[in-house]
Amino acid sequence: MTLLSKTITAFGSLLLAHACYSAREHTALQSLRAATTATLTSSPATAASLPVDIIIETIVSTFILLLGLVLGTRPLRPLEWRVWAGKIEREGEEGFTDNAGAVDKDFMGNPFSVLESRPNFVDIRKQRREFAEWVQKGGAQQGQ
Repeated sequence: MTLLSKTITAFGSLLLAHACYSAREHTALQSLRAATTATLTSSPATAASLPVDIIIETIVSTFILLLGLVLGTRPLRPLEWRVWAGKIEREGEEGFTDNAGAVDKDFMGNPFSVLESRPNFVDIRKQRREFAEWVQKGGAQQGQ
């Protein structure tokens, strides 16, 4: 997580903790008020909901907390394996760095490297280039 996302997450957590504390204090005061009212009068106590400012503070702090968490996440990986493997071949380690610049711990490199490094693997493109170079150098005349 970057410093900005950590700061936003901490601020959202602080606001959410304050909203929870305010809600707890409000319910404690309401229950105390209801208890004292019940002893003074014989009418039943009415249940009071939370004030609007506590509800708004809870909602806003939740969104700020979620914003900080979303900003701190890594980019999503492709869903299809062929897209992911193509990204590895095109970008290499640079495509799998997190926000801090460190390479992802799940990065394993080219998934086809085992196939490409086999001793009996034939590289047709390389052989075609070698043959074209041989023909350009006059390889056909050397054979006669």
